[in-house]
Amino acid sequence: MNITDQIIEGKANLEIFCDTLIDLARKDSTIIAVTSDSRGSSRLIPFAEKYPEQIVEVGIAEQNIVGVAAGLASTGKKVFVSSPGCFLSTRSLEQIKNDVAYSDYPVNLVGISSGVSYGALGTTHHSLHDVAALRAIHNITIVVPADNFETRETIKTAAISNKPFYIRFGKKKMPHLHSGSDTFGIGKASTILEGNDVAIIACGETVFPAVEAAKILYNKGISTRVLSMHTIKPLDNISILKAAKECKAIIVVEEHSINGGLGEACATIILEAGLPVPFKRMGIPEEDTVTGSQMEVFNHYGISASGLCNEAEKLLRKV
Repeated sequence: MNITDQIIEGKANLEIFCDTLIDLARKDSTIIAVTSDSRGSSRLIPFAEKYPEQIVEVGIAEQNIVGVAAGLASTGKKVFVSSPGCFLSTRSLEQIKNDVAYSDYPVNLVGISSGVSYGALGTTHHSLHDVAALRAIHNITIVVPADNFETRETIKTAAISNKPFYIRFGKKKMPHLHSGSDTFGIGKASTILEGNDVAIIACGETVFPAVEAAKILYNKGISTRVLSMHTIKPLDNISILKAAKECKAIIVVEEHSINGGLGEACATIILEAGLPVPFKRMGIPEEDTVTGSQMEVFNHYGISASGLCNEAEKLLRKV
């Protein structure tokens, strides 16, 4: 996109998840959705109504849901498990590790309402750990789509992959950040905006605040590169190092703990390459998490256009 483009609001990524699954199931009866009392919150009711024989409800039983999915995948089914990210990634971590990743079954784990999407329900319902936990497990691809385009392409890719995926979604409607000519690839970051003063590397629902920040910085004479690092694993090392070499400063922002997530992954790549670029991780710090809506939590921690602008200007003053 161009810095002057008007941004148009799209659907919630979960709606695109459902729409894409319906399109795939129309031609492929091996597509199976498995839910944990979550077909409503997963936006999968239209899928269930259209293909009632291709959805399995296990109830609130996250460990069972992964075991059932692995069993279905072992028979050749293309399985999409949908459950809240905060529970799916920890209550069933043993099953994800052994039944899916280590057993090499192509189960697609969809963590819904991730990050701080549940807002005022508080810390128990925040998934600020899922990326960190799953990054440490061998043989699982981790994708955090930023908009409807990235969501659609991720689901289509996962459906034909023979490897496990963890796909992370929030709840709200997402703006369109891609043009019709854009391409998508797992493990390849999307360049949303070009710039060489500061790079903001973001994923999921933090990409849009990064774009808003870039537009403010543009009016201040600061060019900002915005990368949607939709694939956390495998990471696009080439784009990260290119940004570290070509830009004067780097900010990594994520709807996740600053421990173990995208920020630490990027920092490792840059440090191991020996590149001396000012760097800042932005996310949820090591403290008792505040309670509020997603936007209230974002604003509190500076995951906003103004917050990112402030951090960019601070880093550039160090150059």
